[in-house]
Amino acid sequence: MAMWVFGYGSLLWNPGFEVAESVIGTLPGYARSFCMRSIHHRGTEENPGLVLALDEHPDTACEGIALRVVPGQEAETLAYLRERELISSAYVEKTLTVHLNDNRDVEAVVYVIDEAHVQYCGGLPLEEQAQIIANAVGGRGPNTEYLYNTADHLAEVGLHDPALEWLNARVKTLAT
Repeated sequence: MAMWVFGYGSLLWNPGFEVAESVIGTLPGYARSFCMRSIHHRGTEENPGLVLALDEHPDTACEGIALRVVPGQEAETLAYLRERELISSAYVEKTLTVHLNDNRDVEAVVYVIDEAHVQYCGGLPLEEQAQIIANAVGGRGPNTEYLYNTADHLAEVGLHDPALEWLNARVKTLAT
C-alpha cells in the first residue's frame, strides 16, 4: 500500500523526501493556522516564532497537497518526518483520510497540533501573529521565510487561505 503524507505548511515547499506523486487534497475536520510557537526551527525559547499546525475543528477543512512517498522509501521517510516534525512533541502524528482532487481518498500521515502542549497558542489575533512572525528567527532561518514560502507555494498551486494571505501582506509591510 502506498504511503501518503499531507502537506499544509513547510512540507508543501520543502518535503525533505523524494515524492512520487503530489495531488491537491482536502483534509476534513482541521483548519490550518499559526497556532504553534516555534522554539527550534523558526524561533527560540527566548523569542518564539510561529509555525502552521492543524487545529481540529469539525466544521472546517484544510486544503493542501498529498505527497505519495516513493515505493521502498516508506520507513526512511517516516523516520525523517518523525525527527523533523516531532522535535518537541507539539505535533501528534495521525493517519487520516484525505480527499484528493482526482476523486481518490487516501490514508495519509498528518501532523496535527496537541492542544494540551505548552507550544499551542491557537486563537491569537492576526495582528499579533504578524508581529511575532516579522521578528522571530530560529535554527532554520527567519520566521518570515517560512510564511513567504508557504504563501507563495499555496498561490502557485491555486490554493487560497485568506488569513495566510493577509498575514503574508502584513508581515511584508512590517519587515521592510
